[in-house]
Amino acid sequence: MDLVSSQICKTGDIGIYNNLFGGKMLAWLDEAGGTYAASICCTPNMITLKMDEVVFKKPVKVNDHIRIYGEVKRMGRSSLTINLEARRFNFSAHNEQLVCSTTITFVRIDEYGQAVPISEEIRNKYKHLQQ
Repeated sequence: MDLVSSQICKTGDIGIYNNLFGGKMLAWLDEAGGTYAASICCTPNMITLKMDEVVFKKPVKVNDHIRIYGEVKRMGRSSLTINLEARRFNFSAHNEQLVCSTTITFVRIDEYGQAVPISEEIRNKYKHLQQ
């Protein structure tokens, strides 16, 4: 998996049980996935179509460093699906623990919001993952 993004959990990100608010993590995953999809497809015009089940395995606390990793799972004509993992990085032990994971599908769109094909050149790079 490729490192896509990193975040630091701040006091304003915490919910009532002193853990990272789940909605904040979803926003981080969506933004990281969208940025990754845009870079793969060489266009800023990618929108979120669907987020699959999100499994929260570990809590995130204030000052935790979160690294988000992604990899392309499927490539369609105008969409791609990305597996994402958020991992907590421990600086002193220099290791990572899986915090949560999900799969998000993004669609390439034109200026009117209509789906348009991802370039054939890019789709050919991911031919083995095509639907």
